[in-house]
Amino acid sequence: MDKQVEEYIFEHLGLENSVLAELYRYTNLNVLYPGMISGHEQGRLLSMLSQMVHPERVLEIGTFTGYSTICLAEGMKSNGCLHTIEKDDERAEIASAFFEKAGFADRIVLHVGDALEIIPTLGTDFDLVFIDAAKKEYLEYYHLVFNRVKPGGFILVDNILWYGKVADPETRDETTQELRRFNDFVRRDTRIERAIVQNRDGMFILRKK
Repeated sequence: MDKQVEEYIFEHLGLENSVLAELYRYTNLNVLYPGMISGHEQGRLLSMLSQMVHPERVLEIGTFTGYSTICLAEGMKSNGCLHTIEKDDERAEIASAFFEKAGFADRIVLHVGDALEIIPTLGTDFDLVFIDAAKKEYLEYYHLVFNRVKPGGFILVDNILWYGKVADPETRDETTQELRRFNDFVRRDTRIERAIVQNRDGMFILRKK
């Protein structure tokens, strides 16, 4: 994105709250691949979408250090519960500390391990699901969660444009190919309604009919 446009967007979004700002700074100073964090622009989108859905049960696949988790939790009902899955135990430890700081520790259940193994063990259905983990496994995640999403519920899927690589026929690396396969499956899936937001690296907004 053009730097001038980016600055304009951030100026009009307003300031991050203090916990999210601290988490963003901590992640950038201490965590490998800090660019994976959602950040302020995407965080406000996730928070707004969550507030619009006002979910009671949320599932997040890919916690990273917890920025997106906190944003999604902002829109939950007062009795809501958010399950989030992170494979890396060090990242999970950071996320857990910031959930406490944000005041959501009692409403977030953090699972550490492989999402493909954990998802089938979750004994609840969801109003909102956010997928932002291993890109090569997106279609597997989608199949695993679909029947757990309530009718009228939403699935958000991040990074579907993959730096524009999915639209470039010359790009044939495995991750790009798997994302194309996922995107094509979703395009043909008659069980959903869909929209794409070009926020950062592209996000599918899917509504289960």
